Amino acid sequence: MTATTSMLHVRVDDDIKAQASQMLAAVGMTMSEAVRLFLHRVVAEQAFPLELKVPNAATRAAMLEADELVAAHSSRAQMHEKARFATAQALFDDLDKNSSK
Repeated sequence: MTATTSMLHVRVDDDIKAQASQMLAAVGMTMSEAVRLFLHRVVAEQAFPLELKVPNAATRAAMLEADELVAAHSSRAQMHEKARFATAQALFDDLDKNSSK
């Protein structure tokens, strides 16, 4: 009895895809074969088959800074979603004032 298959779509950076395809071709493997191999290893090992490391202090600080920037941008966006202006000029003045932040 043959197994049924399904399609898996993955978004990846064009440069990474090209470099990975070139490396895989050098060892006689296609991208699809590499992904299937990866998924078989996940199932066989019941774990992620690559070593994952805890980020170092510099990386953690950069991640925290990025989270704070996203949160600040989100809160400013929410503030503007709720803002009401009496005139169009008041809106433009507020946009000018906050666009430099």
